[in-house]
Amino acid sequence: MVKVTERQGKILSLIIEIYISTGEPVGSKTICEKLDNAVSSATVRNEMAILTEHGFLEQPHTSAGRVPSQSGYRYYVDNLMTRYELSLEEQERIRLWLKAFSGEPDHLLEKAGEVLAELTNCAVVSSTPCATGDFIKKVEFLPISKKTGMIVLLTSSGILKSRVIRLDNELTLDMVESLYNVIKTHFIGRHISNTGTAFLQTLVAALGERAFSLSPILITVCTLAQNATETDIYRIGQNNILSHKEMVDNASELIEFIHKDTPINALLNAQKRDLNISIGTENIFKELKNSTTIFSKYSVREHDSGVVGIIGPTRLDYARLIPGIQYLSGIVGTLLSEALSDN
Repeated sequence: MVKVTERQGKILSLIIEIYISTGEPVGSKTICEKLDNAVSSATVRNEMAILTEHGFLEQPHTSAGRVPSQSGYRYYVDNLMTRYELSLEEQERIRLWLKAFSGEPDHLLEKAGEVLAELTNCAVVSSTPCATGDFIKKVEFLPISKKTGMIVLLTSSGILKSRVIRLDNELTLDMVESLYNVIKTHFIGRHISNTGTAFLQTLVAALGERAFSLSPILITVCTLAQNATETDIYRIGQNNILSHKEMVDNASELIEFIHKDTPINALLNAQKRDLNISIGTENIFKELKNSTTIFSKYSVREHDSGVVGIIGPTRLDYARLIPGIQYLSGIVGTLLSEALSDN
């Protein structure tokens, strides 16, 4: 890694921060003014030339100022950036926005995506927890009408799945009581991986006459358990991409990419660290070569559970956005953990 002097670092930081704000190439005169003319224009131009040789700056036109390169952004994020800390008021506002949805992971993540899309003006992608190693913690059956009810399943890591089911026969108190006895005996504490076809067939055979009325409900419970092993992906604010002039040329390609499950799954699965920042060609997909992705993991009960993050232009206010994304993902994990403790 090329090292820069303290003065070069200050000039690079100023160019990046001004460019982030204006979107226009930055000239030596502007830098001199920011430095209160403590350094001559000739010296600033020489330092900018050196930074350009190092690959940290680019010159769009011969007579124009400089703009940051992808390498320049990376050096800034890793070595120069002064992170903005959210105020207590900002933290509380985000927490209150999300707390009302803490009981359901899908609604919480959807709301978190809406908040993040508004705060960042970027596309937001997030994933729900995956329950591969979970056991069933609770199953509720909520009657809606004489032949309709809602089944709600909660796993040990806080994943909540629900489905409305319509029955052929009317619900009776004996039927609901029998259902809860079966759930308590055969489902509570059972690992998600052990709710497949073989388990269901054995259970139905053991129920005898009760199987006729309970089978549709038990099949649905097993289906919900299997669904809990699948990661759901939420995409919010894709149209924000169109508001960034740097992304207009490949906006349609990028929006199409975000809508495809296979590459987005691969992108999310590639986020190995607690905080992952990939700038331009550091991204593993060609559709993201002009984009920055910032993803932050969230944990439920100290276990890695999912990610929340953004896809936006390389010209981002990294100093403000990174702490905000990390705080929001942390709140998601905290609220999901609290909801699990309450059940």
